[in-house]
Amino acid sequence: MQPSLGQRFSAVLGLVLSSAVACAQTTVVPPVQGQITDATGSSPLPGAVVRWLAAATTSATTDGTGKFTLVRPAHGAASRLVVSALGYQADTLTIGATDQAFVRVALRRSVALGEVKIEERAPAYSSLTPTNTQVITTRDLTKSACCNLAESFETNAAVEVSTTDAVSGAKQIQLLGLDGAYSLLTVDNLPALRGLSTPYRLSYLSGTWIEGIDIIKGMGSVVNGYESISGQVNVRLKEPDKAERLLFNAYGNDLGKFDLNLNLSAPLSKKLSTALLLHSDHLGRRVDRNQDGFLDLPLATQYNLFNKWKYKSEKGLVAEVGLGALRETREGGQVNFRPDQPRNFYGTTLATDRYTGFAKTSYTWPGRPYQSLGLLLSGTSHIFDSQYGIRSYDGAQRTGLATLLFQSVLGTTAHTYRLGLSYLHDNYEEVYKDGFIYPAESVQERYEREHRNRYERVPGAFAEYTYQNARNLTLVGGLRLDRHNLYSWVLTPRLNVKYDVTPNTVLRLATGTGFRTANPIAENSGMLVSSREFVLADNLRPERAWNAGGSFTQYFTVAGHPATFVADYYHTEFQNQVVADAYSAPTVLQIGNLEPGGRSFSRSFQTEVQVEPVKGLQAKAAYKYLDVRTTYAGELLPKALTPRHRLFANVGYATAFDKWRGDLTLQWFGQRPLAHNPGSHHEHGAGAAPTTLNYAPRYALLNSQVTRAFKRLEVYIGVENLTDYRQPDPIAGASSPFGPGFDAAMVWGPTYGRLTYAGLRFKID
Repeated sequence: MQPSLGQRFSAVLGLVLSSAVACAQTTVVPPVQGQITDATGSSPLPGAVVRWLAAATTSATTDGTGKFTLVRPAHGAASRLVVSALGYQADTLTIGATDQAFVRVALRRSVALGEVKIEERAPAYSSLTPTNTQVITTRDLTKSACCNLAESFETNAAVEVSTTDAVSGAKQIQLLGLDGAYSLLTVDNLPALRGLSTPYRLSYLSGTWIEGIDIIKGMGSVVNGYESISGQVNVRLKEPDKAERLLFNAYGNDLGKFDLNLNLSAPLSKKLSTALLLHSDHLGRRVDRNQDGFLDLPLATQYNLFNKWKYKSEKGLVAEVGLGALRETREGGQVNFRPDQPRNFYGTTLATDRYTGFAKTSYTWPGRPYQSLGLLLSGTSHIFDSQYGIRSYDGAQRTGLATLLFQSVLGTTAHTYRLGLSYLHDNYEEVYKDGFIYPAESVQERYEREHRNRYERVPGAFAEYTYQNARNLTLVGGLRLDRHNLYSWVLTPRLNVKYDVTPNTVLRLATGTGFRTANPIAENSGMLVSSREFVLADNLRPERAWNAGGSFTQYFTVAGHPATFVADYYHTEFQNQVVADAYSAPTVLQIGNLEPGGRSFSRSFQTEVQVEPVKGLQAKAAYKYLDVRTTYAGELLPKALTPRHRLFANVGYATAFDKWRGDLTLQWFGQRPLAHNPGSHHEHGAGAAPTTLNYAPRYALLNSQVTRAFKRLEVYIGVENLTDYRQPDPIAGASSPFGPGFDAAMVWGPTYGRLTYAGLRFKID
């Protein structure tokens, strides 16, 4: 019997209604919601993953409050819910088809995971900075003894470290063939260790304090001032919030010197942290290996500490404060010299007290990471008393520096700018007594000759613009204008350009000017260890110079490992220089302005290649050519003690997990001109030629170090000057140090031969 039309309609209507009810019942089942916390239930766990065991593709992640929402599986039956979070034990629970819509899950911490490090060595030559910058990392610093800043450049080709004389132990750096006074030395990007501290400043920073060193060739930023001429060396000290909790370093060598270093850091809260850096070194053994009657190294004791504090809020405010203090004593000269006994023997003494402090505060606008305002303050008190035979040289420098800096963008981050104001306060007081008495000289004239005081007050303003197209071009142009109370207005323009020809090929150009006031006695203190008479001209003018140059950097691969090739050339031309002339009259060091019509310049060319042919083996080699000349008595002559050619090579190998590390460094120096010693009675005048100069022979130095690393301990041994090469007779007239032929300033090579050392580092991160 066929159903009627009404029956058919009723059946269809019932089917539709039943389906609708079924669908309604399905849609009213809510998703699972909940919150994931730690075992205490008080701390939510953001980032925890919640998923269905039978439907792994259906998952959710907890938000900042630990809450989540997860759609139920389509089958509607009871399902198992898996909850997991990094560092916590996963948990699984069963959720019925119609169970509660909100669940709470507390996870317990898992057993501590072993630390996993994924490391890749960044190129030593930065591909990002507009300036030609080479980076010395913490790892590089462990390749040599690195007891202080002077020894931090031993595995680097860009900077040379030379000894000023064979008695005092003072060292200085050279960049682009120019003395260290022409390179701006900054600590955490604040000008430091300048002025009267120049002769011994490289020993005032312990190697264990240093996080890294940035070496910038050519003109840097106008933000850091006008004094940079050959480049900048920026030392980055360890940060309180990132440094190891404890680092202990002990070092000793066969000359009897030992160093002790202790770094401590601690987070005092989520926002505040501090680091205490301690250093002490001592050399109390009298060593005279070449039997010339003089100590090979001066007796010395130093106590040095630095304390950094860092506050970092969550609202864009960052503040740093640092305080440092140093006490150092040195005693050199003849082996039998004693400072408290009559001056029957030649000796040198030095006592230094140094106090430093800085404060850096910056505020970054919320939501505008490109816009900030900073205030930088620093102060230094550097006081010393020194004796060089019958001469005495005492000095005091008190420096204050303030900089207010604002940074923002013009429209987009492709155009950024920095504006600032600065003020420099420099107060110098020097007393130099050479023991000479001139009968025709009045008491007032003698006082003015012996006392050299200088008070500098320099307010200034600067602006710097940066253009970066995010593809291949970066341009940084800067201009600063300062009002010097002694030398009127000082205008400093600078320009740096970086162009990426390809992602692996980088060209850089840099040009600009530098300006500085010389400290002629401090910067030529090595000449005090001789019988030369210092004759300083009146009305010394400030030094001004142009620097222009550039670099070519090519990144490539060798056997699948990164490699770098760099070549650079820089030319520095002085408009005026305070010239120390040891050529014209051997018995006199004449210090005066660059002669009218004279020239003083430096041409520096360097090429370097760094490769890693196999994993763990790193090698680099470099060649440097220097042409540094100045007009002396009408003749353009090469700068004394500066080699024209230099070769450098370093090979380092590390086994898996850095358990064993070994380094071998070779340095070869070409001939370098020497000034005649005071007893030679030889003078250079008009018509003198470079061929008439005396030259030091070529020689090579070989250094090596081996390190064995354990979990928290490293033990290392090393040898400097492995072949035991020595400069014969580094002190002229050593048997008669108070006579007219005495000269310990013409040092061109090692004076004490081979040096062996050992040390250890203990670290808790």
